[in-house]
Amino acid sequence: MARLWLLASALERCVPAGRSGPAADRGCVRRFAASPRPRARFYTDPVEMVKDISDGATVMVGGFGLCGIPENLIAALLRTRVRDLRVISSNVGVDDFGLGLLLATKQIRRIVCSYLGENALCERQYLAGELELELTPQGTLAERIRAGGAGVPAFYTPTAYGTLVQEGGAPIRYYPDGHLAIRSQPREVREFEGRHYLLERALRADFALVKGWKADRAGNVVFRGSARNFNAPMCKAADVAAVEAWADPGRRARRGDSIQ
Repeated sequence: MARLWLLASALERCVPAGRSGPAADRGCVRRFAASPRPRARFYTDPVEMVKDISDGATVMVGGFGLCGIPENLIAALLRTRVRDLRVISSNVGVDDFGLGLLLATKQIRRIVCSYLGENALCERQYLAGELELELTPQGTLAERIRAGGAGVPAFYTPTAYGTLVQEGGAPIRYYPDGHLAIRSQPREVREFEGRHYLLERALRADFALVKGWKADRAGNVVFRGSARNFNAPMCKAADVAAVEAWADPGRRARRGDSIQ
């Protein structure tokens, strides 16, 4: 039976999923929790899953392009009418699907992403001063999310040294008349073995909306193929993770190499 699944727990560290043996020793089977008793709740109504997301919340949204995006949870946010969201995602979808739907209703205040793609609506809102946009190199974005889930506050990377990302001044928001309202801040730079690196800070969120393949009552989620992308690290980098998946609460998920 198809169900939507919510792993509602603080996700600052991983706890073994209550099984022993070689697979567990290798770290293949994990549940995300901050205590030995994580709270996993199951829902059939996606609106119920996202009802605690309030105005101004920071939300990570999984997926890469249109692959592995939690489309039902995005649609649920449309129904709750929550506003002023700060969204962290690899991209902004397209005009009529994915995050483009939330842009159309102007529920997003700021986007942190690496790619705009073909979303003309995002471009129009950004240039009109209706949307804040922070562009980040994709590998850096992935590592900022991973670091947030691992408890690492910041890290050094050579990526983007010598660009506006490092120097500061990249336009984040415009005034309606076209003048710059918010510019990016310069990054701290250090030299290691003759090479320059800039300091990037980790990303965390209040909520993560992700797409899994299967889930079980123990808090295990299986991600299938390339749909894994940003979904798995985002689970760890948010206080609450809402996972859209086929769920069988009575059985434990298998395929240990894909289980988180």
